[in-house]
Amino acid sequence: MSQAVPEIARLAAQARRIETPCAEGVTVWHVWGEGRPLVLLHGGSGSWTHWARNVEWFAGRGFRVIVPDLPGSGDSAKPPGGEDADSIPPWIEQGLAQAIVGDEPVDVVAFSFGTLVGTLLAHDYPERVRRLVLAGPPVLRHNPPPFVGLRAWRDAPPGPERDAVHRHNLCVFMFAREASADALAIETHARNLERDRMTRRKLSQTSLLHDTIRRLRVPLHLVSGELDVLYRDKWDTINASLDEVTCLRSRQVIAGAGHWVQYEEADAFNHAVLTILKD
Repeated sequence: MSQAVPEIARLAAQARRIETPCAEGVTVWHVWGEGRPLVLLHGGSGSWTHWARNVEWFAGRGFRVIVPDLPGSGDSAKPPGGEDADSIPPWIEQGLAQAIVGDEPVDVVAFSFGTLVGTLLAHDYPERVRRLVLAGPPVLRHNPPPFVGLRAWRDAPPGPERDAVHRHNLCVFMFAREASADALAIETHARNLERDRMTRRKLSQTSLLHDTIRRLRVPLHLVSGELDVLYRDKWDTINASLDEVTCLRSRQVIAGAGHWVQYEEADAFNHAVLTILKD
């Protein structure tokens, strides 16, 4: 995994690091490039590194790419009294307003757990979000946890044995192809898990996102992996449910990709999102 560490360090060195208040600590933001603001929200047990294959690409195409470590994840402090997505949007809005973009609206692209945060942000602060793009959201009314077959990584000693557990779990939940669980994916996944303080998350299993997207007043787009473990064998039900969402402007399916679609099929994902943002 040592080859992965310099890549993360290189990306971090290119970014401007900004800190904004979060309870008694801070929310940490990384910003790449200049231009129209594009906010990327990572998944559960994640950090900005969930977007390691996307930040440079968008920064090179005229976007100011803004990626927080969501409160309770990565280098950001845990929100007070909160254990789930509903405690995070006020801190994201406060940070954007005070130190990042002021009153300027932003495009938001969100992944997995971040789709709950992004949806609540768009609902509670509709003037903030120009458009919302969701990747891997729990869109059904009932979303049972898709964690069958995962192994307990803390039970394995650090080193090759623990890396093997992380690789197994990535292949079960995050990726459609074993080859996608490369050194960079394992390194970032392992480091993110160690820093996760939002371990009681349950809202992704409820109807929160299903219900909230039906009340949104901002344009909504979905970009999903064809083989996402959340959707596999459920596409007919999911498409029927999405037909009822009046703010939904487009839905795209990335062939051959699993849940972590923006990593496994980065090029296809980046181009799909760029098409949406240019609309």
